[in-house]
Amino acid sequence: MKRRTVVRLGLTLLVTGGCLAYILWQLDVRKTVHIVVHSQLGWFLGAVAIMIGGVPPMAFRWQKLLAARGVHESYAWLNRAYFVSYTAGQVLPSAVGGDASRIFETARRHPGRLADMSAIVILERALGGVVTLTLAAIGFALAIGRYDVGPYLWIEGVFVLGAIVLAVLFFSRRMRGVLRRFVPLLQRVRLERPLRAFYVGVHEFRRHLRLLVWIFLLTLVVQAVRVLAIWMGGKAVGVDLSPRPYYVMGPLLFLVLLVPFTVNGIAVREAFFVSFLTQLGVEKEAALATGFLFFVVTVGLAIPGAAILAVENLRGMRAARPSELR
Repeated sequence: MKRRTVVRLGLTLLVTGGCLAYILWQLDVRKTVHIVVHSQLGWFLGAVAIMIGGVPPMAFRWQKLLAARGVHESYAWLNRAYFVSYTAGQVLPSAVGGDASRIFETARRHPGRLADMSAIVILERALGGVVTLTLAAIGFALAIGRYDVGPYLWIEGVFVLGAIVLAVLFFSRRMRGVLRRFVPLLQRVRLERPLRAFYVGVHEFRRHLRLLVWIFLLTLVVQAVRVLAIWMGGKAVGVDLSPRPYYVMGPLLFLVLLVPFTVNGIAVREAFFVSFLTQLGVEKEAALATGFLFFVVTVGLAIPGAAILAVENLRGMRAARPSELR
């Protein structure tokens, strides 16, 4: 198991390093650094504020999904867990690492509910993916006759197909007969019980259609506003484009970053910015600077979680000292 982890980490680092090397080889690094250093602080701080401001609605969404399964958590703690998950995502594979952090923490607070916690977090992520696809469709409609988005249709098509397949698997009653055929195989590898519990946890939300619709709409608003954070990052480095092209690029970027190709999306994110923005007449160095600054914005989103962990650890050390003296 440890060997697999090491190999996986090694491959991830190799891909990350390769992508970074290719990007840096293609661009003028000094010029890119100059653009970043002289970026406008006001636009950057606005982007960070938008990203941080999106956390409370997401914590509220999480709280409602938990309540639907009979799990009641305080809104304050869920905000805390969300911020900590963003911190975890900086050192683990992007969104996957953050989701694992939230599952682990909630399962620890609610023993015996690991499958439910996993189902809720992954369902939440899936709803976010469907919203992103919806925004991407709107973005493509805005792009018709203005931007060449043909190559990116393949990316969206793959995610649309995956979303449809997963929706049918988890919510269609007819698929139960098909899934039962895999039970003997799953039993052999000792995965049948946890996967069954996970499936039941997701399938139960068939009875909460109205809740899912409201969560979809809430997520749509939050993601639409967060696209403006990318636009602000571009404005900070002097990219003079309207928000329109970012509503074409942003949803696709969110989809690409869901796949843990590299550590925290490093290099994949920057390559995507360069690929898309250069088609709109933006210099490669400015496009790379925009991608890098958006990465810094996501790092800024992780700072509250890091501060929370630091304070909690400090309190734990202070609480342990009296017991050590006895």
